Amino acid sequence: MNVETTGFEGLLLLTPSVFGDDRGYFFESYNRDTQLKAGLDFHWVQDNQSHSKHGVIRGMHFQKAPFAQTKLVRALQGEILDVVVDLRKGQPTYGRSFSVVLTAENKKQLLIPKGFAHGFSVLSETADVMYKCDELYNKESESGILFNDPQLGIDWKVDTDKMVVSSKDLILTAFDSNEIIF
Repeated sequence: MNVETTGFEGLLLLTPSVFGDDRGYFFESYNRDTQLKAGLDFHWVQDNQSHSKHGVIRGMHFQKAPFAQTKLVRALQGEILDVVVDLRKGQPTYGRSFSVVLTAENKKQLLIPKGFAHGFSVLSETADVMYKCDELYNKESESGILFNDPQLGIDWKVDTDKMVVSSKDLILTAFDSNEIIF
């Protein structure tokens, strides 16, 4: 497994070792010992999976403390633009976004520590996304930031007229008006 830093403390891009031949390929998408050797000590308690069509934007979501979640995100099928915003007020990257293309082909995974809002857009015809969480979902702790907040200036790589956003995500508040607790 290759671990790449991103310039955001704790936000890492993980690329597994893939073994391929004429039959196809094999790789370990998760191995606790390998991650421990890389200094990544998380106790995953929940797996989430979604299927979405082109243009869908899911986000920007987060759980408030004490139910904040570390996530390990990957695309099982298709291609997504995975996006995070740093909500940790003490960090030099506070309020900045980071994005990376995750695909079934590149097999990269984004490790998102507690304190980030998370979302993604679907760039391919469809995409299946799976992510591990180190805390269980808690409805009362659920929060989010408006995906198209001009202060964040996120380019979702999807034409505006092709964006598909849930009614729940359309009413989220702006970054600067959000009560963020970590």
